[in-house]
Amino acid sequence: MITTVIFDMGGTLEDIWYTDETTRDAWEKAIAILNSHGLDPKCSLEEFGEKLMEGIKNYKKLSESQMIELKPEQIWPEYYLAAFDFDRDTLRACAEELAGMWEVTYYHRELRPHVKEMLSSLKEKGYRISVISNTASIYSVFDVLEDYGIREYMEDVTLSSVTGYRKPHTDIFKISLREMRCKPEECCYVGDTISRDIIGATRAGFGKTIRIDSFLSNQKDKDVKDLIQPDHVVKDLMEIVDILQSNNE
Repeated sequence: MITTVIFDMGGTLEDIWYTDETTRDAWEKAIAILNSHGLDPKCSLEEFGEKLMEGIKNYKKLSESQMIELKPEQIWPEYYLAAFDFDRDTLRACAEELAGMWEVTYYHRELRPHVKEMLSSLKEKGYRISVISNTASIYSVFDVLEDYGIREYMEDVTLSSVTGYRKPHTDIFKISLREMRCKPEECCYVGDTISRDIIGATRAGFGKTIRIDSFLSNQKDKDVKDLIQPDHVVKDLMEIVDILQSNNE
């Protein structure tokens, strides 16, 4: 019997995407934050962006291959902005500010339709609800949940930036289960990627997995050759309520 529903954040509860416009906006805001702390890249916006994106690419190679997440005060000086001769102590001090800005500027974020109704219905039916999210910021997921008005539904929020493990590493799922004090077979995980969400939750022993398509799905899953597939694929998160009710009956 499924008693607990754990959601991914970006791409699942919220739809997210990026464009050339959001990318450039994030570069500009990053420079503004750096300048406010006395750090000057001393280059054009385009050169700054090129070096920053190369640093991000290098960090992703590390984090995704090893399924780990470093803290913002490590990520920004040692990877994202490694090409710049910034004072490292000053950069570490503003790293979380940069990380939080990046999460909500580089990515355009919108709460998916019917999320509040779905969460309310699950809560009314007695399901417990939480979140597991890969993020390079300590606070942004909490802030976004508050902004959407859905933080109150979540008993727990488990983040890669806090645990040090990225999905699909099974340890981030196990940490969430310990926090929720529930058995994996009693949990349903809902995410938008096979490579991170479905494979990770299945290997952690979750009783059910559900996937919804997002902007990130094809990007993250294009090289996936794993035989693990979700139990259900939905187009609207409201479908989850009937799926779980039918499962439990």
